[in-house]
Parts: sequence; C-alpha cells; structure tokens
Amino acid sequence: MTEHKRDRPRNGDLHAKKQAPTWTFFRQWLKNPLSMAAVSPSSRELAQKMLRELPHGAKRVIELGGGTGVFTQALIDQGVQADDMFVLELNEALHQHLKQRFPKARVVCGDARDLKSHVLRSGYADGGAADAVISGLGLLSMPKTTQREILDAAFSLMTPAGRFVQFTYGPTNPVSREVMRELDLVSHRASFTLWNVPPASVYVVSRSRSKRVAPARAAR
Repeated sequence: MTEHKRDRPRNGDLHAKKQAPTWTFFRQWLKNPLSMAAVSPSSRELAQKMLRELPHGAKRVIELGGGTGVFTQALIDQGVQADDMFVLELNEALHQHLKQRFPKARVVCGDARDLKSHVLRSGYADGGAADAVISGLGLLSMPKTTQREILDAAFSLMTPAGRFVQFTYGPTNPVSREVMRELDLVSHRASFTLWNVPPASVYVVSRSRSKRVAPARAAR
C-alpha cells in the first residue's frame, strides 16, 4: 500500500514543533524583557543538574517560573507524577502554554510572593507537604523583601528536609545574606553548566540543621 505523503511527518514540521516553545518564550521576552530572567528557555542539561539536587525519592515538587516546561517535562521523565506537581507561572501566555502541554498538572498563573495562597486554593496542599521547590525565577534581580516572601512561602510548604533548588546567572548565591540569615537557611553551589544560554550555576538552599529537626509549619 502506498503511503500518502501528507501522512508523513516532514522534517520541517518536526523542526518547527521543536522550536515552538523557544519562540513562545522569546516573544514574551520581547514584550516585557524586565520580567523574564532569560532570553531563551533553560537547556535540558541545566534541567538535569537541577533535578539531580532533589532529595532522594522526591515525589511532590513545586515549580516556580514554569516557562515553556523544560523542568516540568524533566520531572515527568524522572518519574514525578503530573498530579504531584504544582507549577506557577506569572506570564499569562506561558501559563496557557503550560496548561495545554501538561493538562494533568496543577498549573497556576500568579505571583510567587502569593505562592502559599495559590497552593492552598488549588488543593495541592491536601496531598501533603512538598519534597522540593525548583525555581527558574530571577531572584538575583529581586529586592530582598520579595526574596524573603518567596523563600518563606516556599519553605512553609515543604517537609523539614525540603530543598529549594535555584539556578542563577550570577557568580554567587542569588538569595541575599540578610534573607538567608533571617530565615535561618543555608546554601551551597551544587553545579555549573556552560551548555546553557547564558551559562548558569545551580544553588541548593535548605533549612539549617536545627530547623530540619523541627516540625514543618503547617501548609494548611
């Protein structure tokens, strides 16, 4: 039986499909460059390095700044169930893109400073505390007060051993020392990748040892 040409996926079509998320991201950057942390989506290499820092056996993950879904897809590929994820994205166009791409995940459009209220309203907290938060937010350019609100909300939703995994284009931890001290947090630089535009470092932020043994604050 002769195969109809129209039924064959053409190379051009496949290339366009792969490039679509990049163009979606870039168009949103053109509209409001100050609100976007980068001009292109994060690389798969960066996603792998980020996920490598999740706690062993992590099942429930909150993602801040979902973008085009590079980290979201990596989490699913690693075995995290879509309904065990909560993805927050401020940009409405990217939010709609994520909802279409990951219909089973809780994808919400909103500000990370209001993370706790978004999580509670969505019903995600009913499944228990999160094991980790991975962040694509541009914390480096945010005021200390904003950093504090985001980190405080994130850790209030995690288990005592929960980790906040953040990438940055800067040379040091993007969270200010004052915020780290106020919230009794510690951090370390976990990895670095040149295979990203621009090159990025991965930082892991966690509670101090004294905080880890204390019960996590109720997420509800």
